[in-house]
Amino acid sequence: MRLSRTQLRVVQIAVSVTLLTLLWLALDGQEALRILRRADLGWIGLAWIVMTAQTLLAAWRWKLIAGRLGQPFGYGLAAREYYMSQFVNQSLPGGMMGDAGRAYRMRKPAGLLRAAQAVFFERLSQQAGIFAIFAITYVVTTIQPGGLRWPVWLTSITAPLLIACLGLPFVLWFGWLLPGPQRRALQDLFSALEMSLIGKRVLPLQLPLALVTAGCNIFAFYACAMATGTELPLAAVLGLVPLILFMMLVPVTVAGWGLREGVAAALFPIAGAGESAGLAASIAFGLVFLAAVLPGVLPILFRRKRVEEKDAQT
Repeated sequence: MRLSRTQLRVVQIAVSVTLLTLLWLALDGQEALRILRRADLGWIGLAWIVMTAQTLLAAWRWKLIAGRLGQPFGYGLAAREYYMSQFVNQSLPGGMMGDAGRAYRMRKPAGLLRAAQAVFFERLSQQAGIFAIFAITYVVTTIQPGGLRWPVWLTSITAPLLIACLGLPFVLWFGWLLPGPQRRALQDLFSALEMSLIGKRVLPLQLPLALVTAGCNIFAFYACAMATGTELPLAAVLGLVPLILFMMLVPVTVAGWGLREGVAAALFPIAGAGESAGLAASIAFGLVFLAAVLPGVLPILFRRKRVEEKDAQT
């Protein structure tokens, strides 16, 4: 039985609420609440500033990618659209509704396909940056004595995932063996990717942007951990925090709420911290992220006001 869009959203909300409730009961939610009440507002403010900078840089990256794909627009429009899409992503189930709406609204003049590619490539760049930081940290801390000690249960998950992701380009290479229409679609995708993101002319700018915006997300989580009284070692920040952030991509909850907190509670003990500390830090990060993209509600309100005025005139 296939669920309707409304039913799917209800399920995602229910999953988030259920997971958060179970974590609250299982991990001493009262202790997590006490930690949050004592949060250092200076670190919280720093996390908000960093997440705001990340949003503004990501909007610039999207503008550059879209321009290479035949969609020139100004930075002001890019920032408004990006803020709006991020706010929708953080407030609605699924985590991608805002990005889909951004691609649809910006479909002119290059068309919906190019608009969707620009949005997808921008998001891909962000996650690739986080993955690169995780992959390098994982290899270094595994080889170097005295590095982060990865438990067997986590290695059994991360090692195959790491190998699969690193081998993905080689798997995609066999796409050239596909029949004509599929092969041409793949060629078009790679051509657009090279033109906008990984080509020789754009990579020197896109690569630092990917690493800086990824670093902003990771540092913001670290700042939220510091705000809630947990000082994570550098190896844990670069190795464990990316795994926590990846949970926000799984489209079974609202913006990762519940999954992110569960993974944070499971991984914090590896760094010598408590499960309640992981729960508190993750909740703080989620709230900071939402506060950082809150300006995205303004374009929505202005757009609604213009529609109402137009309807009133007719």
